[in-house]
Amino acid sequence: MNPRSQILIAMGVTAAGAAAWGWTRMARWRQKDPNEMERLRRLDVNRRGRITTAEIVDLLEPEPTDVTAASQRPLMVIYKYQVAGVTYEVSQDVSALPAALAASRSLAFQTASIKYDPKAPTNSIIACEAWNGMDTASAGAHNSQ
Repeated sequence: MNPRSQILIAMGVTAAGAAAWGWTRMARWRQKDPNEMERLRRLDVNRRGRITTAEIVDLLEPEPTDVTAASQRPLMVIYKYQVAGVTYEVSQDVSALPAALAASRSLAFQTASIKYDPKAPTNSIIACEAWNGMDTASAGAHNSQ
């Protein structure tokens, strides 16, 4: 093999390596953190979802492990709903949604509106940044008293 061919092969291998390195760096840079992915999922279900009623089954708030964790504890709203004769029981962490967090504290065993993805009914939300299905439940509870 002549020296010119060796140089061209070395340049090709170097270019391919640089391209692969750049591709992986760009892929890592574009990765979203889990909180951002969850926010985007909620907004997508809000945009495409259909509304139905659900029963709030329970509110789950883990015990704090130390003083700083007490302010950052997740609050899970566990709810169940029916779509096409199938009952789904799911939970959603509403600790990142201040309006939902405030509304959820008094809603155990009440009804609320949820939005679900018609193509994947297990993908549902009870609240997101632009919509809160617990507002109607709290308004109904206050009106009936």
